[in-house]
Amino acid sequence: MPLTARHRRKRSSRLFVTLLCGLLPVALGSVILYMQAERTLQQSAQHTADEALRQFELMLDNTAQAAQVLLPLAGQTCNDVKLALREQVTRRPFVRSTNLVWDNNLYCSSLFGDYQEAVNPGDYNQGKLWLMNGNPVTPNTALLVYRLSEGRGGALTTLDGYHLSNILRLIGRHTLLLLQVGKNWLSADGKVHTGPLPALPVAQNTLDSSRYAFSVSAGFPKGETWRYMTDEYPPLFSLLIFFGAVSGAIGHVLQKRSTSPSHEMQRALEAGEFIPYFQPVVHGDSQQWSGTEVLMRWNHPKEGLVRPDLFIPFAEHSGLIVPMTRGLMQQTAALLGPLSPTFTAPFHIGINITASHCQDLELVEDCRIFLDAFVPGSVSLVLELTERELIEPTDITRQLFEQLHAMGVKIAIDDFGTGHSSLGYLRQFNVDFLKIDQSFVAMIGADALSRHILDSIIELSAKLDLGIVAEGVETQAQCDYLRAHHVNFLQGYLFGKPMPAADFINALSHR
Repeated sequence: MPLTARHRRKRSSRLFVTLLCGLLPVALGSVILYMQAERTLQQSAQHTADEALRQFELMLDNTAQAAQVLLPLAGQTCNDVKLALREQVTRRPFVRSTNLVWDNNLYCSSLFGDYQEAVNPGDYNQGKLWLMNGNPVTPNTALLVYRLSEGRGGALTTLDGYHLSNILRLIGRHTLLLLQVGKNWLSADGKVHTGPLPALPVAQNTLDSSRYAFSVSAGFPKGETWRYMTDEYPPLFSLLIFFGAVSGAIGHVLQKRSTSPSHEMQRALEAGEFIPYFQPVVHGDSQQWSGTEVLMRWNHPKEGLVRPDLFIPFAEHSGLIVPMTRGLMQQTAALLGPLSPTFTAPFHIGINITASHCQDLELVEDCRIFLDAFVPGSVSLVLELTERELIEPTDITRQLFEQLHAMGVKIAIDDFGTGHSSLGYLRQFNVDFLKIDQSFVAMIGADALSRHILDSIIELSAKLDLGIVAEGVETQAQCDYLRAHHVNFLQGYLFGKPMPAADFINALSHR
């Protein structure tokens, strides 16, 4: 960033500051990545435990329903009720066998008919569940028995351990997942163990069922955090080293400058050097232009165009991003407002906002002034929430978004799927659009995991009735894939790069 000259420091001092500038991003980035890896693993373990608990409860619902149907038959002769027992086995997909009990004696079984075996209620956790390591029919094979009793009678329904271990394997394929019933617990290999549940060193999450007498534990083995970072973050570590080198170089240069970035940007703001660039957004089905995202560029008189990643973070930190965005909206309104009578349908105009914009209600007035420059109903203003800073759900923010929606302003989550707060924003704010980050789009046809994540985001948007915009579309194959999945809007170099106002208006007039 261009700054004026300053007095030169001693060579040793400059070298120290340069090394500090270079090492600090690497050190801080590594700490942040470690914390992020821990958080990701914790979230993964919690999600796995939640899903496993839900699946096990669904299975037990099935067995419990069978027991409830059969309980009134307890005490009747086996010859009279054995067909009813077998009917429940046939009708219930997870029930392996059904049995009737009278005076703690199992006297009728769907497998053997008349049968005699003592039943000890003490074997059952809370009198309801018993995780067995097999029975005479299938020894050394896990079996979960559900017991329902009333007076002298009772009904027992069994659930095959194959279904249990299958859930542990499929849901917990990236975690250690265990099922515990009383003193016994089941591992993913289908073996029943007795004794204390082993500790899961990383991100252990244990959930107790509120409806049945069991619990599930999910977690990871020791050292999983570093292994996760090694597997998932190599490009980020390379990026940290690159940023460290860049930061060291910038620190070395800035030591020769006296003007702070904030002061220089304040000067540029007053000089009108921050200008809008426009990147077209197209309909997913017809690929006709439907709108544009307005991007900020710094047209420095000496350095030329300055990349936004070099000045936007400084602008956000200093609070200048708010007046800079206001100036961007004013320029956009002056450029596109005269064209609005020619718009045949609402023309979408996307503008990025940050947490700084949400600290008061000034943004409402800025949007009102912006919309007044256009023919009523000719444009749809979309504010895109960036996640470089977390937007807190305060009374002010709730009031802000309510007033914006009342004006017809729509809200989008930018780079959805990459930030920690995306799902939180969906829960806390009334969102209209999701913008898929270009990193997922770039992996179409190349990375199966990213494609699954992309499909999940598209499915999520459909379930929540949200519009969806895919960023970074660069190839026809990506376009075809997204169009086949009914993505509403597309944006990327395939349709147009960010361009100056004159070029955009010229291209727009020809469309």
